Amino acid sequence: MAGHIQDRWYKTEFDADGKPARVKSDRHGVGMRYRARYIGPDGTEKSKSFPDKQKRLAEQWLNETAADMARGQYVDPRAGRITFQQFAEKWVATHTTEINSREAAERRLRLHAYPYIGTRPVPSFQPGHIRTWLGSLESSGAASSHRRIIFGTVSAAFAAAVDDGLITKNPCRARSVQVPKPAQPRVAPWTPTQVLAVRAALPGRLRTAVDIASGCGLRQGEVFGIDVEELDYEGEWVRVQHQLKRIRGKYVFALPKGGKTRSVPLPRSVAAALRAHSKLCPPVKVTLPWRTPDGPLVTKSLIFSGSGGSFIRVSYFNDFMWKPALALAGIIPPADEGERYASAPQHGMHALRHFYASVLLDAGENIRALSQYLGHADPGFTLRTYTHLMPSSEGRTRKAVDGLFGTRPDHDHGPETAQ
Repeated sequence: MAGHIQDRWYKTEFDADGKPARVKSDRHGVGMRYRARYIGPDGTEKSKSFPDKQKRLAEQWLNETAADMARGQYVDPRAGRITFQQFAEKWVATHTTEINSREAAERRLRLHAYPYIGTRPVPSFQPGHIRTWLGSLESSGAASSHRRIIFGTVSAAFAAAVDDGLITKNPCRARSVQVPKPAQPRVAPWTPTQVLAVRAALPGRLRTAVDIASGCGLRQGEVFGIDVEELDYEGEWVRVQHQLKRIRGKYVFALPKGGKTRSVPLPRSVAAALRAHSKLCPPVKVTLPWRTPDGPLVTKSLIFSGSGGSFIRVSYFNDFMWKPALALAGIIPPADEGERYASAPQHGMHALRHFYASVLLDAGENIRALSQYLGHADPGFTLRTYTHLMPSSEGRTRKAVDGLFGTRPDHDHGPETAQ
């Protein structure tokens, strides 16, 4: 690193013979005397001023800065003026993820991070500040799973600050910082009786939505966004290529969650139900923006439509169709007159995906195939979510042996008699 110390109290002048002479400058005796200057990694000049009689300290600072650059631990001095909120707002704005993800990150930071740590300069953070913030977050009553998501967003912002050279370490990754533990409620899949009861309680034109959700494992937005062209009746496949999605109160067509398109086996019973449904309720052409509210318009022939002849508004469906059906099926309590139904997140339409997973696992399907059909990014996530639904090893052993030798309760002979 090329750097030097400027003495601002003196300057060099040349006499008539061209010989240099050191003379007092106009600033002699006023303000900081020494200015240490160097060229930073970004090609711009950086500097720091020191008072009189501290030239050695200025030289030491230059040497330490050069060493930090050589070790890859250099931090731009200007970073000291950037607060966490200032940096995080720019970071969120430049996210390349889905618009819903950006808005969710912005909301988490605005509500749960900025009020506590937003005004602190980024380079001043120590693990203790993160521990204190997490303690305040826990005291606010936020659920552990929600705190974990908020913490992940804050940690991602600090990771970006590390990448940008504003800090050398992410304070969220210190060993003394305890990441909020994820809540691990066990998935309790519905029984076939419950699925059929909810189906029967829905309006007739929407009952087949239960068939494809529970028979193909589609998400709610994928069900209500399913297009005629995505159903391959001859090949017996459903090609999940888009979903109906709500962004800032407006509906759009977008890729499935995580941008993962997939193909799912189409059971003949579900295909028959879809064919019968399409005869009674012909597909409806719907035009919506693609991906964002201001995106290009695309038209889909939707299998499922609302009573007004357009797409199904999910919020209305959940409150006025799905929850009443749950109550009629005895899954949630009925609502008091004039009151809304109680929140039941474990009994949303997503419960039909859990039912689908339980059916496949019980039938012996492997985790990797199930993960692919569900559209999960990682088979490990599928395994962690549904591992308790997998048949036990001892159960598989008994079933395998019984299948080979048969079971004869009226005989006490061993397996060799099966020969």
